[in-house]
Amino acid sequence: MLVEATIFSAFLVGLLGGVHCVGMCGGIVGAFSMQLNRRGYVSGKQNLKAWLLYHGGRLFSYSVAGMLAGGLGDLFLSSELRHAQHILMLLGGLMMVALGLYLAGWWFGLEYVERLGSLLWKRIQPLSGRLTPALTPARMVLMGVLWGWLPCGLVYSVLIWSLSAGSIVGGGLLMLAFGLGTLPLMFTISLSATHWFRHLQHPAVRRVAGVLVMAYGIAMLFSVYKISVGS
Repeated sequence: MLVEATIFSAFLVGLLGGVHCVGMCGGIVGAFSMQLNRRGYVSGKQNLKAWLLYHGGRLFSYSVAGMLAGGLGDLFLSSELRHAQHILMLLGGLMMVALGLYLAGWWFGLEYVERLGSLLWKRIQPLSGRLTPALTPARMVLMGVLWGWLPCGLVYSVLIWSLSAGSIVGGGLLMLAFGLGTLPLMFTISLSATHWFRHLQHPAVRRVAGVLVMAYGIAMLFSVYKISVGS
């Protein structure tokens, strides 16, 4: 079951994976920034409030997705499949290794997962046109909610990991912790535009983040191995 260490690990994965978020969501952040600037959201306080609403909506979507995945994991664990928990943990570890390779730029297999997610995104994306310009608090939150369903290998990797939470609450908390981990870098880009963009996209930064995430995935796999041997 989900423990505090797992929640903190999800936060760290979000923090390290933020270098991918910068590239993946940079265009969206730029578009939102242009809308805010055109409508006079020029003060730091106004911008901060707007971005809190946008990102709040995004984290809400992550949490809902995590709850759905956690619920599926609960059904899986409730079945009579032997070692179901180990299977889900093994899957989560493999996804973390794949994510680390993806972040480092050494393997791009997760792009196939993103392509599958794009089928859902094609249905959701047109809704954003009805909310543009998203300059009221309600519309900012709703645009953030839609943003949370953007096809992203990073998000999908953690979402698959959240299956091993084994409960609706556990899955939601894991994805929420991950989303909170992405906030520092995303807020940096949101509030300071492109100043840090080039530095965060440097190959060396991505490789360090990828290696750290991959190391965590290997540690997960090793823990599954120890549990399997001991059982």
